[in-house]
Amino acid sequence: MDGFAGSLDDSISAASTSDVQDRLSALELRVQQQEDEITVLKAALADVLRRLAISEDHVASARKAAPSKGQPSLREAISMTCITNGSTGSRKTSHGSSVSVARKETLSSAAKSGTEKKKEKPPGQKEKKEESHSNDQSPQTQASPSPQPSSQTLQTHRQTQESKSSAPAKSIKKSLTAEKPHSAWESSDDSRNKLLRVASTSKLISKVAKNADKHKDVIVSQAKMSTREKNSQEGEYIKMFMRGRPITMFIPSDVENYDDIRTELPPEKLKLEWVYGYRGRDCRANVYLLPTGEIVYFIASVVVLFNYEERTQRHYLGHTDCVKCLAVHPDKIRIATGQLAGVDKDGRPLQPHVRVWDSVSLVTLQVIGLGTFERGVGCLDFSKADSGTHLCVIDDSNEHMLTVWDWQRKSKIAEIKTTNEVVLAVEFHPTDANTIITCGKSHIFFWTWSGNSLSRKQGIFGKYEKPKFVQCLAFLGNGDVLTGDSGGIILIWGKTTVESTPGKGPKGVYQISRQIKAHDGSVFTLCQMRNGMLLTGGGKDRKIILWDHDLNPEREIEVPDQYGTIRAVAEGKADQFLVGTSRNFVLRGTFNDGFVVEVQGHTDELWGLASHPFKDLFLTCAQDRQVCMWNSVDHTLEWTRLLDEPGHCADFHPSGAVVAIGTHSGRWFVLDAETRDLVSIHTDGNEQLSVMRYSVDGTSLAVGSHDNFIYLYTVTENGRKYSRHGKCTGHSSYITHLDWSPDNKHIMSNSGDYEILYWDIPNGCKLIRNRSDCKDIDWTTYTCVLGFQVFGVWPEGSDGTDINALVRSHNRKVIAVADDFCKVHLFQYPCSKPKAPSHKYSAHSSHVTNVSFTHSDGHLISTGGKDMSIIQWKLVEKVTLPQNDIVVDIGATKVPVPASENAVQSPAPLAQPFNEMNQNESVTGSSPASLESNLEQSAEASEEQSEEQSEGSSLDPTEPGYEEPSNEMSEEHSESTVTEEQQDSSPVS
Repeated sequence: MDGFAGSLDDSISAASTSDVQDRLSALELRVQQQEDEITVLKAALADVLRRLAISEDHVASARKAAPSKGQPSLREAISMTCITNGSTGSRKTSHGSSVSVARKETLSSAAKSGTEKKKEKPPGQKEKKEESHSNDQSPQTQASPSPQPSSQTLQTHRQTQESKSSAPAKSIKKSLTAEKPHSAWESSDDSRNKLLRVASTSKLISKVAKNADKHKDVIVSQAKMSTREKNSQEGEYIKMFMRGRPITMFIPSDVENYDDIRTELPPEKLKLEWVYGYRGRDCRANVYLLPTGEIVYFIASVVVLFNYEERTQRHYLGHTDCVKCLAVHPDKIRIATGQLAGVDKDGRPLQPHVRVWDSVSLVTLQVIGLGTFERGVGCLDFSKADSGTHLCVIDDSNEHMLTVWDWQRKSKIAEIKTTNEVVLAVEFHPTDANTIITCGKSHIFFWTWSGNSLSRKQGIFGKYEKPKFVQCLAFLGNGDVLTGDSGGIILIWGKTTVESTPGKGPKGVYQISRQIKAHDGSVFTLCQMRNGMLLTGGGKDRKIILWDHDLNPEREIEVPDQYGTIRAVAEGKADQFLVGTSRNFVLRGTFNDGFVVEVQGHTDELWGLASHPFKDLFLTCAQDRQVCMWNSVDHTLEWTRLLDEPGHCADFHPSGAVVAIGTHSGRWFVLDAETRDLVSIHTDGNEQLSVMRYSVDGTSLAVGSHDNFIYLYTVTENGRKYSRHGKCTGHSSYITHLDWSPDNKHIMSNSGDYEILYWDIPNGCKLIRNRSDCKDIDWTTYTCVLGFQVFGVWPEGSDGTDINALVRSHNRKVIAVADDFCKVHLFQYPCSKPKAPSHKYSAHSSHVTNVSFTHSDGHLISTGGKDMSIIQWKLVEKVTLPQNDIVVDIGATKVPVPASENAVQSPAPLAQPFNEMNQNESVTGSSPASLESNLEQSAEASEEQSEEQSEGSSLDPTEPGYEEPSNEMSEEHSESTVTEEQQDSSPVS
């Protein structure tokens, strides 16, 4: 290991336990070091070429007798920005004209891992004022040996370090050739100048002070900072840095003094109104009917209580990540739900836990298991024999730990490892308080619980075939245990008494007493009915069978194939039953009348969203190839259609007659919005289409693609005929967002490497090089995530992929933002100052992929990615009322109620007070008729608790590493540290 001293090299020990990782790291370091050495050599060559270019330009300028004595051509020759090892060098004239040209870097953020793509950009796309001017960047610059003092170079050392740590050099080199070819604007001089490189080693002389003196104002901004500068020809602009890349945004002419701009919280807020979808694909036993007449189920981090007769929803919003399991207390009022582990936006873990809550008041009663469970909560059950005093939980750790809790005292009584195999169900015996049963892959265990100890007896299959999976459990009235398994068999396990050993009483052992062939394929779920009969749900055969008291089949019905296989069965009202399916349907049915769909949603990642231009409709499309048209008033599905391939983006024609849907392959479909009939199919490239956008009058359509192009179509016959007339070429990464100007003459577009480009459509879809010409355009829509009016929405330290979608309301008052941390934000519009405050809302448990306002701005629709949820929020404007009035939220409309009326505080069981912003707001009425008001008030409490301010830091509760939905007080912008008991008060809707 002598060769290890001083530097990492090939002599790293092969016997090391981390040998592979160490060698990879060492090789990456060596490659980067060699790149730096090559860079120094290239710098010398670059200097020679630069001097040659200057000489040629002096000759050319002398011939033309330019009045500027050669300065413009000199500036043109030397104002190149080159990328080496992910760093940038920009050459800027320090005398003469104040205008300089710099080629933008193209550090692509397409890969979330931080891999940075590197490629050259044609000089035709040079953009003005693009150099980095920041004091805090610690740039390394090289003063040219050339006698001309106007040549100065600036290099960002930080970017070099980022590049070294983010990706191997090989992947960077590959991207040079993998990205799109050079533009037709390239000339031989340009090709020659592409050899220019700026060295990134300490051998180069640093001259930062000259450049720093030019700063007029520096504002700390999201990614790194933003700089406001003034140019005599172009006016003021803001410069923001994203992963070291400068993004220039010109200040509109109507902004007289940028320093006077103030960004405040918008008066509007969001209230969760409806959740579309159900998580059935990978969950089980998660649909139940409550005595209130509501079906309880979950999707994302929301537990939904849906009254299918009244078509109303209430929501429990206490969870911080995906809800995975659900159990109902024997009193049918209290509910326990378990969630997975998660990570907040700062990378801190959100610990898995169980929340016990009241289904009437939606108040959290207890939070259990913080710091105990690993990965997530797999299954749980309340005890029955002692009236639900205890709760047993199986977590998702490798050992699948079984814990027993006195949940009201929040005390863990017993804990034991179960098995390394998958555990699918856990249940307390209904009459024997000391018996707990678990089952899963190739096993069933009978646990005897005594004090703080648990002892295990394995179920012996004996002469019966041992199944691959024991899927579900149920109990007969006599105490016998029923199991359903993957072979379609129901086994009855009876308790037999064996001889006692000296000093101990007789022992009970469960043995198989009977076997019944129930289904083709697996028996996925068992449901014991109130009358003692049994319902079973099959997997492969999709049958629901009713069994009599002697376990003879009495009735059966098959779930239609389009709904998927059965995941959960529960008893409903009268002779009805509820079914949850693998394709995320909740069905209500009877053996006589068949099924009615109560809940449905998408079954794969969801990205496409578009709102109808004048109706209360919106459309979604997902990777499950489904296109769904939803009614936002009735909360129903208008129609659905299956495409040939996954949909990714959509937009309605302004007439509302048709909708265009882009897919992952470059094909896009036009469907009739009324009949869902296919109108036409077109293809642009062979890569994913990321955005479809009609012009305001419907005569043009822009299609943004991952092949870096924007395709332009002329639209006629009310959206039924399309002819391509142009293509915008100039982006160096995939198109992410675009917007039209009201006169259809310009397009603003964003790309995956943070470019903001503007296009002149009538003159051949040309790139507008002087971007300041577009600073006063009033865009018809605003969905671009980068721009002067919206750059304040970006969080500090962002890597450029943290915001997935943005939309401005039609009344231009607010901006809604979908981020990568499961949050929906509401900002004031315009949002032109860094770190602007926002209202923040939690309900999704995956990256929020899209947001869209309905045509009247009455609602906001948000879509989740992996959680496959669609959430409808109602916009509510806070009204300032006299002090002696009490705000009551009825149907998301605030009405004042005289304080003298009988007002009661919302209940907070176990002396755990609400800690919401509207803590002093009360609910009026104590009669049964006022129950709805009470529930709505609880909903208001939820809205306030789930809402957070993006400018504030997260709250740190007493439990380490655990983060509840923040209870920051938006109006006063205050922050406080709260105890776990205070946070446990329920966020509800």
